[in-house]
Amino acid sequence: MSPAEQAHGDLKLSGLHKRYPNGFTAVKSLDLVIPQGSFFALLGPSGCGKTTTLRMVAGLETPTAGTIEIGANDITHEKPYKRPVNTVFQNYALFPHLTIAENVEFGPKRRGVKDTRSQVKEILELTELTEQAAKKPAQLSGGQQQRVALARALINRPEVLLLDEPLGALDLKLRRAMQMELKRIQEEVGLTFVHVTHDQEEAMTMADTVAVMNEGRIEQLGTPYDLYTNPRTTFVANFLGRSNLVKGTVLGREGSGDDEVVKVDMHGTVVSIKAGRVHTDSSEGWIGIRPEKVLIQPAGTPVDAPGGYFAGAVVTEASYMGTSTEYRLRMPWGQELICFEQNTGRRGGLVPVGTQVDVSWRPEFAFLLDSSQDAEAGLEED
Repeated sequence: MSPAEQAHGDLKLSGLHKRYPNGFTAVKSLDLVIPQGSFFALLGPSGCGKTTTLRMVAGLETPTAGTIEIGANDITHEKPYKRPVNTVFQNYALFPHLTIAENVEFGPKRRGVKDTRSQVKEILELTELTEQAAKKPAQLSGGQQQRVALARALINRPEVLLLDEPLGALDLKLRRAMQMELKRIQEEVGLTFVHVTHDQEEAMTMADTVAVMNEGRIEQLGTPYDLYTNPRTTFVANFLGRSNLVKGTVLGREGSGDDEVVKVDMHGTVVSIKAGRVHTDSSEGWIGIRPEKVLIQPAGTPVDAPGGYFAGAVVTEASYMGTSTEYRLRMPWGQELICFEQNTGRRGGLVPVGTQVDVSWRPEFAFLLDSSQDAEAGLEED
């Protein structure tokens, strides 16, 4: 098998560990398999180890322990320029004196490729830069410069493309547009994209699979949908969006198979949680419910959701946000919960502050986490 064939396959990190001379451990015995051709995101707050992991894959940092493989090829100690890997950084580092076409063809020319015209033409078309080919970087917008950096990496035909906060320098509207562009390009070229970001929306919008990192370890790995709807730790529940976490006492299990539920006493009211959304064996736990799953109605009027039901809540704050309204609700036991309600017009206006409301949610949306975990983990970074 040739080196090129060996380098063709999944990206595999085994026991990857990085400890610096000052004693700080950035990455702790990381095991991870990133399937070939997938769009994968490493998501987490600053200092969680995601960028260090990316730099070890790129060859810009040397692991303290562990191995990095692409297919059957061990690249752990390969020089960066010998790896079938390219990196796009937040700082695009384009050559200001070269045209866009010359910036893109720089890599192949340096490797001794004689005729690069067809390759450059193809990549410029892919990244929608054909009309900008003769311009200099200073004449382009931030989004266009980002695409030039991407084109310059793609023309080298890497097995793995590493993206280190590539959209961080763009404003919000342009960043959202570029998220769609990056996803489109990845699907067209079929390469493995590994995207490092602290932006939850960015990771969930683009990635097939997301690894949430915290303090050098992976807290949870899964699809954006699974991570958001069924978090396994308080850190993931708080870092990905927002969560209401309420202490409860486990009473026992009922049913079997897909119908099995765990009954939990929540301040005097028994709520049901699907067994597949229970992530603790403890007698106590944090009952979690996302704010958009919380339903409210003025006291005494029907609430359209069977399941957890509480009377006696009071609206303490109502913030109109255009598409939705955020309500803060003081519950009978003193804790404040958050409710996001879509402004469909059905209600006819905001629920005024001071209104007594009944609160409910459907049992299939709740989850149960270990009571030993910090209920505020991940909140500072959110």
